[in-house]
Amino acid sequence: MTFGTWLFTKMRGELVGTDGQGNRYYQDRRVIPGRRRKRWVIYKGEAEASRVPPDWHGWLHHTTNAPPPANGLPRQPWQKEHERNLSGTDLAYRPPGSTLATSGEKPKPAYEAWRPG
Repeated sequence: MTFGTWLFTKMRGELVGTDGQGNRYYQDRRVIPGRRRKRWVIYKGEAEASRVPPDWHGWLHHTTNAPPPANGLPRQPWQKEHERNLSGTDLAYRPPGSTLATSGEKPKPAYEAWRPG
């Protein structure tokens, strides 16, 4: 968090809630008729947008006006737990043949390329 964000949050922010990762969600104290209140998140640790759980994402983007309950929204059995974006890290997916893959050679394709006769 920068000094400007900290100051803006102290002067105009109203804490709405926190998520399981410790991120805090705020909205503007001021209500301007005909306009939506600003909403923002202060991350605990690394500022990475993919760390916002789906429950809070809807609230941040004005999809819903009600913040999620403290224990989160009801989950379906088929839903996976939220995972942060691993792109750009050592844990990112690298398909076979990628120049960044740690394994050896590029795999041979299951087809033969056409060559003009």
